[in-house]
Amino acid sequence: MEETRRGTGLIKPAIVAVLICEGAGLIGSFFTRAGLNGWFQTLNKPSFNPPGWVFGPVWTVLYALMGIAAAMIWQHRDTDPEARPALRLFGVQLGLNVLWSAAFFGARSPFAALINIVALWIAVVATTLRFSRISGRAAGLMLPYLAWTTFATVLNAAIWRLNR
Repeated sequence: MEETRRGTGLIKPAIVAVLICEGAGLIGSFFTRAGLNGWFQTLNKPSFNPPGWVFGPVWTVLYALMGIAAAMIWQHRDTDPEARPALRLFGVQLGLNVLWSAAFFGARSPFAALINIVALWIAVVATTLRFSRISGRAAGLMLPYLAWTTFATVLNAAIWRLNR
């Protein structure tokens, strides 16, 4: 019964959390758009660099999954003492996510972005582990984001190496 009540009460927090995550993506996209034309085109990129059209749909889905995961943890905020610290950590990683776009595209610095994305990767791992202690499902929803962040870290490192 408790799980059913929690599930039905998840819709509103999930919508809010997804909108917050998608909003972070929107903020990051302002930096991305500014640096995408011109500067980014001049960079040497590795053979595994995905085509540009892939990033929008991937990030849209990832932000939605992240928002649902955060809402699932939010449901435990009054009953699990680990929920609030986990949500604060989620906020930290979301902020680092936006800062990556500002560092890479806004500041046009693959090196600064690399430092940022390593911190982001650590924060995503820590968030996923914290979430796993509260909800296995929420942690599972973070795994695609962790996988993409791992790939993005390797891609960022390769771009930095090819252009230093």
